[in-house]
Amino acid sequence: MSTRTHQLRAPAERLAVRAALSRLRRVTGVPVAFGGGAGPREMRLSEFSGTVTDALTGLRIVSGTGLGGKVLATGRADAVADYVAARGITHEYDRPVAAEGLRAILAVPVVVCGEVGAVLYGGLRAPLTVGAKVLDAALTVANGLGVELSARLEVERRLAEAEAAAAARAAGQRPEARAWEDVRAAHAELRSIACGVADPALRARLQEVCDRLAGSSPAPGPAARLSPRELDVLAQVAMGCTNAETARRLGLLHETVKSYLRSAMRKLGTHTRTETVAAARRTGLLP
Repeated sequence: MSTRTHQLRAPAERLAVRAALSRLRRVTGVPVAFGGGAGPREMRLSEFSGTVTDALTGLRIVSGTGLGGKVLATGRADAVADYVAARGITHEYDRPVAAEGLRAILAVPVVVCGEVGAVLYGGLRAPLTVGAKVLDAALTVANGLGVELSARLEVERRLAEAEAAAAARAAGQRPEARAWEDVRAAHAELRSIACGVADPALRARLQEVCDRLAGSSPAPGPAARLSPRELDVLAQVAMGCTNAETARRLGLLHETVKSYLRSAMRKLGTHTRTETVAAARRTGLLP
């Protein structure tokens, strides 16, 4: 994470936060939920569910100030029964909170790659003590969002590394043997990640990088007609994965993996796993 506020730039990130806010309202019963990306020093409210005014929109919250700033500074969930009258927090944000008509508020941290990358709030329009059960339910939602955002950042990091390797290969710079194995490992991992990505734009980008890592257009003939799933399986086999490991990494059944592998062998005219991987590399289907 950078020292700047974690901006929710990608549409999929904002959609993930909005979905989390909807879940938070559903599992806790609070009528209002909102939140935004955070950095070590501040956060900004950008996503809302159930609000009736624009009073909180774009509000910048400094670490240590107000309820959310306290959660940002401590990394721990907290709640107040009546925000404006609450002790234990500072009151820089009383006016926008009152304008939205909120009284009881809870706030929970979203941990992204080991740091607080966002804060989610739940609010009620009446003073009420927020129980441990409600706070735990909100934390469960925040933890799920943290896992999702962390996975996206990790995918972006791996994509950046793979894109650099693909660009080097396109420029005719073949890596040394050890680095080449890293390229092959990245190719296999990106193909497995792509299988679980719901965002079509990110999935297309992953596929494009995988194709560039393979480094050449497939030769005409049956080999060029290997299905994406057959290539997914071959990429894992090329890294030494067993059928069981391949099934786990791709979210497939063991028998399904065997079926894809047999089909790839038939199309490539090979008889063993090693032969099949070699043929796929020869025809530019694998790096």
